[in-house]
Amino acid sequence: MNERNPYGIDVSTANVARIYDFMLGGKDNFAADRVAAEQILKAFPESRDGVRLNRRFLGNVVRYLAEEEGVRQFVDIGAGLPTQKNVHEVAHAVTPEARTVYVDNDPVVCVHGRALLANTPTTAMVEGDLRAPGELWDKVVATGLIKPDEPVGVLMVATLHFLDDPYAEVAAVREAMAPGSFLTITHLSMTERRARDTDTVKDVYSRASSGVTPRTIEEIKAFFGDFELLDNGRFIDLKVLERMEILGWGGVGRKP
Repeated sequence: MNERNPYGIDVSTANVARIYDFMLGGKDNFAADRVAAEQILKAFPESRDGVRLNRRFLGNVVRYLAEEEGVRQFVDIGAGLPTQKNVHEVAHAVTPEARTVYVDNDPVVCVHGRALLANTPTTAMVEGDLRAPGELWDKVVATGLIKPDEPVGVLMVATLHFLDDPYAEVAAVREAMAPGSFLTITHLSMTERRARDTDTVKDVYSRASSGVTPRTIEEIKAFFGDFELLDNGRFIDLKVLERMEILGWGGVGRKP
């Protein structure tokens, strides 16, 4: 992005979506985002691998759900800036019938997303906030791409740790999903042995567009409620997942 951006974006405050973009090697970021990312990398040198593995996990999940479970509709909540191998691209590689709705609460991200998706009729971008789950789900269904009575793959990838206490909101989304649907979550973790480094990351994000709340793996698993957790070995090497647990954890659950 041009540092003299004409769209009124606050380039002096680091933005969580643009930090993520920088970690992935993207170009949609500014100096403040790069400074924040470097501070995070100093505390957790594993972070750059972490965001790339997070992206790989996302792609592997979408591919599995489309190929093996026959899922034909996806909702990506907290989608962030469009990047390589987006949900609809991975799903379309399996079947052109796949439909995807992206959701983000950042209006600038939504404008950017709509522009990039303008010529893809099986996708939509809506502005919504997980803190208002009913309104968010209504907007998703209103696109006409998501049939609420059919199984859906809902993705909350690297987003819940930016909310203070979203358990009730996630439960509301789970309730709205049809039986046989799947919920995918990845989340920053918290461990005793890296507590000081985690505090550094929290401090960096406290000065960015959103604070961050890392959680223990058990606290992350609680977001799935009574959903059946699938074997993560289908999506990522379990040794890699174990190595990265100091930074983050992810899983996929099936609604009974």
